[in-house]
Amino acid sequence: MNTAPILAYLKKHGQLLDSEIAAATGIPMKAVRASITDLSERGEISRCSVTRYHDGKPVEGILCRISGYVPPASPGRKPGQ
Repeated sequence: MNTAPILAYLKKHGQLLDSEIAAATGIPMKAVRASITDLSERGEISRCSVTRYHDGKPVEGILCRISGYVPPASPGRKPGQ
């Protein structure tokens, strides 16, 4: 499977659509969706089905991100410090 490159790409770039992952990694869409399903079943990523509209036409896709990842706080002063 292609789970390792997809997982690495999500870790580097954050939340993405399956079509964006396929275009960036060069992995066919069918293989990307199979890998996303496998990663989701293992609990490594979170995914949801989305519908976005491009020029008034609905485009179905799968939005996914790393499961349980909280990005580090940005540098600088925070409120209450």
